[in-house]
Amino acid sequence: MKVKGNLDNFYEYAFPSQAVLVTCKDENNKTNVLTIAWHTTISKKPPLFGISVGPTRYSHDLIKNSKEFVVNFVPYDLVEKVHFCGTNSGRNIDKIKHVNLNLQYLDGFQTPIIKECYAHLFCKLYKSIELGDHTFFVGKVVSTLYDENAFVNNILDNKKIQPCYYIGGNTYTTICESGKQF
Repeated sequence: MKVKGNLDNFYEYAFPSQAVLVTCKDENNKTNVLTIAWHTTISKKPPLFGISVGPTRYSHDLIKNSKEFVVNFVPYDLVEKVHFCGTNSGRNIDKIKHVNLNLQYLDGFQTPIIKECYAHLFCKLYKSIELGDHTFFVGKVVSTLYDENAFVNNILDNKKIQPCYYIGGNTYTTICESGKQF
């Protein structure tokens, strides 16, 4: 039997959604990290990727002002760090130091990657759109980096990596099956 859902929680029916860590910089070159479950690929040509960020979040203005961000794809073994970074504000604490994440800078980009993650999208702000109670930041992917051991024939090896997924509330899960290939 199906029952009528609560419209205030409509987005929960779309979970699970992969949790990612987004790095961004402030005007003093300090890195902040934000956990995001609302993100998507938008276009292949040009390569566009979008993240949805509430305007009250500390990272919102950092991305708006710096005009760049990095999407870091997270293995499930970092789930406690993912949760901490999603439930604490960079206004009040240096989340990167607190959870002991390691940053790596690459030539030509001011915002670092998180070394413990298995793939990274370097995004320059292409467009920002205010949609309801969030801003949708569209990034033009200008570079990528990935752990070659995490992928087989350009497909993520879920048994080896087990990506982190958010399923609502304070709950996370992963995928450990390789999937069915057709």
